[in-house]
Amino acid sequence: MTATIRPAEKRDVPALAELIEEIERFYGAGDTDIQPLEERLAQVEEALFGSPPLAAALLVEDDTGDLAGLAVYSFLWPAAGSSHSLFLKELYVRDSLRRAGIGARLMEELRALAAARPGCSRLEWMTDRDNPGARAFYRSLGFAEHEGKVVYRVAPRR
Repeated sequence: MTATIRPAEKRDVPALAELIEEIERFYGAGDTDIQPLEERLAQVEEALFGSPPLAAALLVEDDTGDLAGLAVYSFLWPAAGSSHSLFLKELYVRDSLRRAGIGARLMEELRALAAARPGCSRLEWMTDRDNPGARAFYRSLGFAEHEGKVVYRVAPRR
């Protein structure tokens, strides 16, 4: 099966909103945890195409033109000194294309984006410690895990 990788476009919002539900279910969300479609549509559009956009995405299309994966990223500042980094927030490939080299292609595209951006010193991402498949995937690409950081997460006060 062939696949095309390209930047997200506004016309992709509905398919992205559907894929986000799939990603949530992949991570264990149940029906009551899934955000309503209208909210997802609005948030995807705002995040990727708002002014300013909060993130960018590379999309994977299968040979039928269906969305089959994505890599969502943002540039963060500061990284090392006054440089910035490309931060990969989500990498997901549908089961139909897993183990076909698509994830590796997405990582190469992200590295190329980081290299092409002046002042970008690195590409960074995280994965859950209890996700052995993702950890094995990154190791297979030659990436080493880094120790030292502890991740904190809290909801905003409303």
